[in-house]
Amino acid sequence: MIKEHDYEPVWGLPEKLPEGEVIFWQGRPDQRAFARRALHLPGLAAYFGVLVAARVVSVLMAGASLPVTARDALWFILPSLLVIGIALVFAWGVVRTTAYTITNRRLVMRFGIALSMTVNLPYALVGSAAAKLHADGSGDVSLALLKPHRVSYLFFWPHARPWHLLRPQPTLRGIADAGAVAQILARALAGAASVPVQAMATAGAKPGSADLPQPQAA
Repeated sequence: MIKEHDYEPVWGLPEKLPEGEVIFWQGRPDQRAFARRALHLPGLAAYFGVLVAARVVSVLMAGASLPVTARDALWFILPSLLVIGIALVFAWGVVRTTAYTITNRRLVMRFGIALSMTVNLPYALVGSAAAKLHADGSGDVSLALLKPHRVSYLFFWPHARPWHLLRPQPTLRGIADAGAVAQILARALAGAASVPVQAMATAGAKPGSADLPQPQAA
């Protein structure tokens, strides 16, 4: 049985790496982190929970019996569970079809559920990078491209930095150990520019956003 990406000569890559290029890291989104942060699943569940609770209170205050109230609430609960289920299946599909690869020369992103696509981002196009870390160690790592280079937000979504619509930033979403991956990417960027990079503390790092150490032009 041939699986979807069995044709890849190297997992996550459409072809073998050219001579001199090496892989520093490969991975994919963590499903729990992706569903929670990229799809806002807890907020979605809370929203539907409030709707159901409000409906139950409204029906009870109107004098309906408990069986009638339960039946009425069911018409809200079933669609809510369907939407949440679709979101979970979508998260599973994204994780299953996504591969991030950091090499000494570029970032390669393979994604797409219905249509698989591979995008190469040479470090020469990267102006800066930033990491958003959360308390559980997961997070996102984003790349800002140098002008005039730009990408489409819709093309990259959900692998794009949230709300950066005017200057979309390709993003590694829901990475389990985002701090360590951010450090690997920072060193790759610095190595491509042949300049030293200051180590970024990751152990016990506070949640939030942080700019990665960037190579400066001489």
